[in-house]
Amino acid sequence: VLDLFNNFFYGTIPVHIANLSQLTHIDFGTNHFSGHIPPEIGQLTSLQHLYLSDNIFSGCIPLEFGNLFNISKLLISRNRLTGPIPTTIGNLTKITKLSIYSNQLNGSLPFSIGNLKKMNFLYLYENNLSGSIPLDLGNLNSLVELGIQNNSFTGPIPSSLGNLHNLTILYLYNNQLFGFIPLELGSLKSLEWIDLSSNHFSGPIPSFLCDLQNLTKLSLSKNNFIGPIPNILKNCKNLIRLRLDGNLLHGNISHVFSTYHQKLNYIDLSDNKLYGELPNNWSGFKNLTNIRISNTNITGRIPTGLAELKILGDLDISKNHLIGEIPRELGKLTSLSKLNFSGNNLDGNLPKELGKLNGLETLDLSSNSFSGLIPKEIADCSKLWSLNLSRNMLTGSIPHSFEDMISLTSIDVSYNELEGHVPESNAFKDASIKQFEHNKGLCGNITGMQHCELSDMDHSGTNRRSKIVKMILGSVGGALSLLFAILGIYFVYYKKKIDTEVQTIEVQTVEPINSDLFCIWDFDGKNVYDDIIAATEEFDDKYCIGVGGFGSVYKAVLSTGQVVAVKKFYSREDGEQVNLKSFSAEIHALTELRHRNIVKLYGICSHVRHSFLIYEYLQRGCLEKLLRNDEEVASLDWIKRIKILKGVASALSYMHHGCTPPLIHRDISSKNILLDPEYEAYVADFGIARDLNPNSSNWTTHAGTYGYLAPELAYTMRLTEKCDVYSFGVLALEVIMGNHPGEFISSLGTSSSSSAVNILVTDRLDKRLSPPIPKIFKEVVLVVKIAVACINTSPECRPKMDFVCHELSSCLVKVSDCIF
Repeated sequence: VLDLFNNFFYGTIPVHIANLSQLTHIDFGTNHFSGHIPPEIGQLTSLQHLYLSDNIFSGCIPLEFGNLFNISKLLISRNRLTGPIPTTIGNLTKITKLSIYSNQLNGSLPFSIGNLKKMNFLYLYENNLSGSIPLDLGNLNSLVELGIQNNSFTGPIPSSLGNLHNLTILYLYNNQLFGFIPLELGSLKSLEWIDLSSNHFSGPIPSFLCDLQNLTKLSLSKNNFIGPIPNILKNCKNLIRLRLDGNLLHGNISHVFSTYHQKLNYIDLSDNKLYGELPNNWSGFKNLTNIRISNTNITGRIPTGLAELKILGDLDISKNHLIGEIPRELGKLTSLSKLNFSGNNLDGNLPKELGKLNGLETLDLSSNSFSGLIPKEIADCSKLWSLNLSRNMLTGSIPHSFEDMISLTSIDVSYNELEGHVPESNAFKDASIKQFEHNKGLCGNITGMQHCELSDMDHSGTNRRSKIVKMILGSVGGALSLLFAILGIYFVYYKKKIDTEVQTIEVQTVEPINSDLFCIWDFDGKNVYDDIIAATEEFDDKYCIGVGGFGSVYKAVLSTGQVVAVKKFYSREDGEQVNLKSFSAEIHALTELRHRNIVKLYGICSHVRHSFLIYEYLQRGCLEKLLRNDEEVASLDWIKRIKILKGVASALSYMHHGCTPPLIHRDISSKNILLDPEYEAYVADFGIARDLNPNSSNWTTHAGTYGYLAPELAYTMRLTEKCDVYSFGVLALEVIMGNHPGEFISSLGTSSSSSAVNILVTDRLDKRLSPPIPKIFKEVVLVVKIAVACINTSPECRPKMDFVCHELSSCLVKVSDCIF
C-alpha cells in the first residue's frame, strides 16, 4: 500500500513507480501532482485500488491502464485530463467503481465499456464527451449509480438501459439527448433519482413513471415534453422532489393536486401551458417547502388554504393571471423566506399581515395593480434584504419605519404614485435613481433625486439630524467643484508617479486628451475613451450589468473585440462629479495590488461628463446572483464553492500580509466577489478600502454591507484586518448554506462552536445540491470550522487570513477555538 493522500506533494509521478510490482493500493489523491500520468503504472498488474483524483494531471488516460486486470476502483476525477476514454478500459473486468468526472475528456464513450459487468458506480460527468450513449451500457447489470450529466451526448436514451435492474440513480441532465423516454425504463423498479433535465426530449411524459414506487426525485425540466401531466403524485408515494418546469405541458393544474401527497416537499411546474385555478385545500401537502408555478396561465385567486403549509419556505406564483387581494391568512407562513407574486392582476391594499413573515428574505409584488399605502409593518420583516413593489398604484410615502430595516440591501418602488421623503438607510442611499423614478414626488438624498424642502421632511426627532445635514449641503454645494479640481491635481501627481514607477502598474500611456478629459490606459497606447462611449451608447441601460451605491457597471465590447467592464461613477443632475473619494480610493487600491484573485484595473478616466474605471470583464458575474439563482446554482457544486473560498482567502491574505501597509477591503460580501468561466474568484469593489496605518488609530466610519460587518464596529469603530476576517467568515457560511447565515450566526450565542459546526453540516448545507461525498464532506466540514472561527465575536480570537489561506490550501482539519 502506498498512501500519500491529502498532502502537499507536487511535480510528476516518477516512472520508477513501476518497480513496486507488489503494490495493491495507490492513493495520491488531493495533492498537487501534475504532468502526464505515467503509462508505466500499467505494469502494476497486482493493483486493486488506484486513486489519483484532485490533482493537476494533464494529457490522456494511458492506454496501458488496460493492463490493470485486477483493478476494482479507479478514481482519476477532478484533474485536467484530455483526449478520449481509451477502448482498453474494457479490459478492466473486475472494476466496480470508475470515476473520471470533472476533467476535459472528449470523444465518444467506447463500446468496450459494456464489458465491465461488475461495475456498480460509473461517474463520467462534467467532461466534453459526445456521441450517442452506447447500447452496450445496458450490459452493466450490476450498475447502481450512473452519472453522465454535463456532457454533450446526443441521440436517444438506449432501450437497453432497461436491463439495469439494480440502478438507483440515473443522471443524464445537461446533454443534447432527444427523443422519447423509452418504455423499458419502466422496469427499473429500484430507481430513486431520475434527472433528465436540460435536454431535448419530447413526447408525453410516460405514465409508467408513476409506477416506480421507490422514486423520490424526478426532474424532467427544460425539455420539450407535451401533453397533460400524468398522475405522478397519486402512485409515487415516496416522491419528495418533482420538477417539470420549462416544457410544453398543458392541462388543468387542479388535477395535479387532486391527490394528497404527504412526503412531497418541492414542486416546480413553471414555464408550461397549464390553466385552471389552484386548489384551496392544501392540508394533504403539509411537507411542502417550495412551490413554483410561475409563467403558466393559471387564473383565479390566491388560495387562503396555502396558509396551512407551515414549513413553506419558497412560494413563487408570478407571471400568471391571478386576481383579487393577497389573503391576510398568508401572514401565518412564518417559515417563508421567498415570496413572489409579481406579474399578475392582483389588486387591493397590501395586507399589514405581511409584517408577520419574520423569516422573509425576498418579497416581489411588482407589476400588479396594488393601491393604497405601503404597510409600515413590512419593516418588521427583520431578515428582508430585497423588496420590489414597482409598477403598481401605491400612494402616500415610503414608511419611515423602513429606516430600521438594517438587513435591506435592495429596494425598488419605481412606477407608483409615491411622494415625500425617501428614508436614509443604506439600502436607499446605495440604490440607483432608477429604482425610484416615475413616482408622484419623491425627494431625498439619492444621487440624481431632487432634495427635499423642509416642508417635505418629517418633523420627528429621528430626522432632525438629516434635515440639518441637507441644509448645510445646500449652502456648500460649490465645494464639490473644488473637490473635482483637487482630483485633477491628484491625477497630475499620479501621472508623475507612473512616469517614475512604470513597473508598479504596467500602464503604457498617459494621455491628457483635452482640458476636460484625463485618461490613463493600458490598451497598447490607444485612447479608448470614445470607443467606450460608443460601445455603451453613452451608457445606455441595456448595457448595465450591475448597480451600486457609487456607480453602475456596464459591459462594453470595444472595436477591437475586447470585452471590458466599465464602472461609471454617478453624477449629479447639474453635471458635477460626485463620489470622488470612492473614485480615488479604488484607483489607489487597485494600482498597488497584483494578485490573481483581485480584479484587474485596465484604465481610468476623469471627465466633466463621465468618470469611470475600466476592468477586466468576468463572464459569470457576481457570486451573490449565482447563489440566489435556483436554476444556475446547480452548476456551483461543492468543489467549485470551496475553490471560490480558497481564492478569496488567498486575495485577502495577500492584502493583509503581502502589502505594506496592509490594505483592508471593508466590504467583503458575495456581491463583491466576481467569477470567471472556470469559477475562479476575484475580489472587486475597492471603493471604501483603506490602508492600515500602524502610526494612526485607524478609526473609521460606518461602511460596508450590513450582515457582513464585524460586530465591534458597532461600538468601537476601530478598523483592523480582523474586520475583513469576520466578513470572510460570513461569506464562507453563505457559500456553504446557499443563503445569508444571519439566523445561524445569531444562534451561535447559545451554542458552542463544535455544536454549531455539527448543526450546520448536518442540517444547514445548501439543499439545492446533493450531499457531498465523504471526501468532499471532510473539506466542507473544514470550511465550516474555519468560518465559525472567523465570526468569533472577539476580534483577537479570529484567525489571521494567512492562517485561513494555509488551512484551506492544506485541507487539514485543525481549527480550534481562540488559539490564533
